[in-house]
Amino acid sequence: MTRRALLILCAGFLAGCSFRNVGCGMPKSAETAAGAEAAAGTGQAAASADPRAFKIAFLGDSLTAGFGLLSEQAYPAQIQKLFEGEGYDEVEIINGGVSGDTTAGGVRRIEGLLEPGVRVLVLGLGGNDALRGLTTRETHDNLAQIIQVGRARGVHVLLCGMEAPTNLGEDYRTNFRDVFTQLVRENRGAINFVPFLLEGVAANPALNQPDGIHPNVDGMRIIANAVYPRLRTMVDSLSGGGG
Repeated sequence: MTRRALLILCAGFLAGCSFRNVGCGMPKSAETAAGAEAAAGTGQAAASADPRAFKIAFLGDSLTAGFGLLSEQAYPAQIQKLFEGEGYDEVEIINGGVSGDTTAGGVRRIEGLLEPGVRVLVLGLGGNDALRGLTTRETHDNLAQIIQVGRARGVHVLLCGMEAPTNLGEDYRTNFRDVFTQLVRENRGAINFVPFLLEGVAANPALNQPDGIHPNVDGMRIIANAVYPRLRTMVDSLSGGGG
């Protein structure tokens, strides 16, 4: 990433079945979504009455919550539509994104998010940690605890990496990036990994909202298209072949 890209990212975090068709809820404004998610602490999703539902829970911050967009435009909801488009009727997305959240907040929320039927956890936290004074060791330990909780429940984890802002120095940026690769090593191939959630989107004016920080609908679509193939592979594997 360029220096400008990481500075913009820094400012942004401060701002604020045969598996294959389950809706993600009614559209709502970003302010309404943020308030509801903060109150619930575990995101929004309609409870499925179908015991065969394959639930994928997203634990994240404003990038996952879809800050500034309707809930149906956030990348988890766009991933839901991709599953539906390929006929994965029993895949259900749970958006547990809360704007401003840190990995410490994720530790507090993870137990409630992993409701019955959750088979996969998409872990997209870490971007706010440096800006809230957490050390890279704290970030590592919090993410490790979240992963441990998921794995103990038999949930498969897709870890999404983030980049630290440039104003914290090259050493910190390197150590921050290493947090995610270290977690992959420590789990010995038992978790899946996306190195940078905002790859190809960060600092591109055409793919971000007017604040230059949070992805717009097109930016969210790029994120969804990058994450979806990994999730589809996980769903197919866990469902014995899928499709």
